[in-house]
Amino acid sequence: MGPEEFRRAGHELVDWVADYRARVAGLPVRSGVAPGEVMGALPAHPPEVAEPLEALIADLDRVIVPGLTHAQHPRNFAWFPSNASLSSVLGDILAAGIGALGITWQSAPALTELEQVVCDWARQLCGLSDRWKGTIYDGASIASLVALLVARESASGNSQRAGGLQGEKRPLTVYCSAEAHSSVTKAALLAGYGAGNLRLVPVKKPGHEMDVTALAALMADDAASGRRPAAVVATAGTTATTAFDPIADVCQVAERHGALVHVDAAMAGSALLLPECRDLFDGIEGADSISWNPHKWLGSVLETSLYYVRHPEILVSVMATDPSYLRSSLDGAVVQYRDWGLPLGRRFRALKLWALFRLEGAEALRARLRRDLANARRFAALVEAAPGWSVLAPVELQTVCVLHTPRDGDAGRLDPHTLAWCEAVNASGLAHVTPAILDGRWMVRVSIGAEPTEWADVVALWELMQEKAAAAG
Repeated sequence: MGPEEFRRAGHELVDWVADYRARVAGLPVRSGVAPGEVMGALPAHPPEVAEPLEALIADLDRVIVPGLTHAQHPRNFAWFPSNASLSSVLGDILAAGIGALGITWQSAPALTELEQVVCDWARQLCGLSDRWKGTIYDGASIASLVALLVARESASGNSQRAGGLQGEKRPLTVYCSAEAHSSVTKAALLAGYGAGNLRLVPVKKPGHEMDVTALAALMADDAASGRRPAAVVATAGTTATTAFDPIADVCQVAERHGALVHVDAAMAGSALLLPECRDLFDGIEGADSISWNPHKWLGSVLETSLYYVRHPEILVSVMATDPSYLRSSLDGAVVQYRDWGLPLGRRFRALKLWALFRLEGAEALRARLRRDLANARRFAALVEAAPGWSVLAPVELQTVCVLHTPRDGDAGRLDPHTLAWCEAVNASGLAHVTPAILDGRWMVRVSIGAEPTEWADVVALWELMQEKAAAAG
């Protein structure tokens, strides 16, 4: 495909995307396809000759769109916001179209330096000090893994250059809230700590934030028994309830043992743009690393996750490699992002965030976040005022945890009842919510934050929830 053919095809595909966004509110929110249905609708063998663009677009409409749960739908309240603002989509098109090879500063100087610029822009918008230096990963899961790798090497005196963890006499331990994201557990396992050295710290009610007294006791017990506390992962905005661990207190306890602190603010980090929300992150300047995902609530296209460190030289000492074919006379004078994470090759991810900031502006981004916060509080008030309904956790941001009690009050069928009305809402195609377990029982999370979601969409969801809960008994 040459540039002129690409120009014609690109116009058609951009028109298709614009039409899709214009009509997405009329589609069923959750996909209704059966397992294997999408695969069965596509050829089993690759084409030997080129097909016309029209055939590809036809299959988008016939096969792909019905096989999607639409994250950009105004009545998608499931999991967490996964906004892909069209301004950021333009940046993604640029990243793919330019096709830069981001393996060293020399391979694409603009890729590296624009990443430095947008990371610093985001830092300023979040009110963080200039001690923080950032990079862009694909997700907060990788950030947690990297943070625990850095903590492992810091606690073990850079053991990877010697015998690794197998040569350590004192087992290293990691701590996180029992409500921390599953990726933290995965990161601890992949980083070699072992499940037996991961401590899930109890949480306090009603907020479900980490109990720092329990953390202190666990760390002290481990140190006394010959283990070495290496890292604490504090969660700012847990998945189930958006609870905020007390970061300042966590940092104080960790400091007693020389353990590093990583703050996982994957979804909630966007709230740092709002000065009125920064008290939730009190103490964050005492952490060693922070991650948050503009590709969630803020609106950048996926795989735009920010990772900040206070001491980049420690990160580089763990991640750096020095193959001869990548060496340059500029090493030491420029940032080499290959030494800031796991991959060597990098996409021009910064373009997605750059386009979002420039084409939307911070003022509009803040206004949308405030709209979602206000809608969550209004929705919680409706739920609390309705007989048989309750909100199970403080509404810290835009997620509301809801429970409906059956008419007969039978606690034994509370879980089946919750799952039944939740599935009825989703099966209707009119909205999408997700259940989760909190305090040993099922409840329903309503995550308000899709870019096109307005108060009318929240009201429509509430009416649907009441209807389906009543039908479920």
